[in-house]
Amino acid sequence: KMGKTLRNYSKTYVTPRRPYEKERLDAELKLIGEFGLKNKREIYRVHMIVSALRKKARELLTLPEKDTRRIFEGSALLRRLHRIGVLDASKTKLDYILAIKETDFLRRRLQTQVFNMGMAISVHHARVLIRQR
Repeated sequence: KMGKTLRNYSKTYVTPRRPYEKERLDAELKLIGEFGLKNKREIYRVHMIVSALRKKARELLTLPEKDTRRIFEGSALLRRLHRIGVLDASKTKLDYILAIKETDFLRRRLQTQVFNMGMAISVHHARVLIRQR
């Protein structure tokens, strides 16, 4: 092979601006315990996804209600969130996207689903079961 493979990689997480904020650290630790996460990066990744969704929803909400871009992109965004199970099918307004929390995404993880179905003793056990097939 000759030459380099040219590929643009984008970061999947963003670290917090203030690394030692007590309230945030405590909240993160609570989330890690509740959902059996491996590290803080898993929280930061979900946080980035939620903030991007909310940013897009805010941008679309500034457009007039009959705007074609708002209708088209808004419905696509809502459809995607319904499909992955973050939003209920009854919630069909962009305002509901602004109310989404990180926990809504964390609840949809396979690890949490396995634990909630009763297949594992704990969330940590669920992670082990998934890893071992």
